[in-house]
Amino acid sequence: MSPVEPTLHHRAETLVERTGARVTRQRIEVLAVLLAAPRALTHHEIERRANRSREIDRVTVYRVLEWLTCRNLAHKIAGDDRVWRFNAAGDEGERSHSHAHFKCNGCGEVICLDEVRAARRIRLPRGYHSQEVDLTVKGLCVDCVPVRKRA
Repeated sequence: MSPVEPTLHHRAETLVERTGARVTRQRIEVLAVLLAAPRALTHHEIERRANRSREIDRVTVYRVLEWLTCRNLAHKIAGDDRVWRFNAAGDEGERSHSHAHFKCNGCGEVICLDEVRAARRIRLPRGYHSQEVDLTVKGLCVDCVPVRKRA
């Protein structure tokens, strides 16, 4: 078993089973890594964490992340650095694309702001149809704010 809590592996397995698709060790491991993460992770961070105890190659991680995203078990967040970051959607899709994100301009950390809902209905020109709304608040996280500004 990987350093990720066994209960998270069980939760990940249950979520994958609910899709009706084949349950694989790789899907469970990658989803468990996302469930354990307090913030959105890059592909490389996920690969490193998933490979602490098992061998999952880079291409398999990409495929699993796409599979999880397509089944709404995870979502991906576009970064200014052109690197996708991934976060677990959780049970029953508890996190959807309708919430905002915070990106630290100092360290690059991206977290979900679940209490901040992005507008689902935006008035668009006739004939246009939105598919996704991405709201990102940018600033400095608590670790990157200069000490004199924290007080």
